[in-house]
Amino acid sequence: MDALSGELKQKASAIRLAVFDVDGVLTDGTLSYSASGEEVKHFNVKDGVGIKLLQEYGIAVAIISAKESAALARRASDLKITHFFPGTKDKWPVLENLMASLSLTADEVCYTGDDVIDLKVMKKVGLSLAPADAFWMVLDNADVVTQAPGGKGVAREVADLILGSRIPLEEAYIKAMLPEFENTVRSVNNGEASE
Repeated sequence: MDALSGELKQKASAIRLAVFDVDGVLTDGTLSYSASGEEVKHFNVKDGVGIKLLQEYGIAVAIISAKESAALARRASDLKITHFFPGTKDKWPVLENLMASLSLTADEVCYTGDDVIDLKVMKKVGLSLAPADAFWMVLDNADVVTQAPGGKGVAREVADLILGSRIPLEEAYIKAMLPEFENTVRSVNNGEASE
C-alpha cells in the first residue's frame, strides 16, 4: 500500500478491532457446491498471514457474515478467530454488542465489506475498506479501496494498513518468517493478546 496520508494514518493507528465480511472479501464471492451439496469456499493464504499478524500485535479480529458454512467455521477456527458471527443479516447490532464487550468505540473499529448489506456498518466505524471489485455503492462509501479484489489478499492489505500505521512492516514480517509463527498465533480478547 502506498504511503499513508496523515488522516488515514491517524484513523488506522486508532484501530483495535478489524472486522471482515466473508463472501466477496475473504473469498472471491463465488459459491461452489460439492456433489453432496456442501458449500466449498476458497480462502487466500496471504490473508491468513495478515489476520494472524493483526492478532500478534494485539488487534482483535472478527468475522461477521450473512452466510453460514462448515468451511467458514473451519477457517475461523484455524485462524483462532474467537469473535465469529455467521448467519448475521443485520450486522450493526452484533458489532455494537461486540464493541461494548471489548470496551471499544466505533472510531477504534475497521470494517471491510463488499456489498450493500455492509454499508450500514461501514458508515458508522472509524475506518472502512472495500475490495477493488466491490459493488459501486460500497466503493463510493469506503475510506480505502484495496488494490486486490475479493479473495485475493484483501485482508492482507487491511493488515498492512493497520500495522503500517504503527510500525515498519518489515518488523511485522520478520515475525511471520519465524518457523513458530504458524503455531503461536494469539487470540485477542478485550484488546489483550494471549497464547
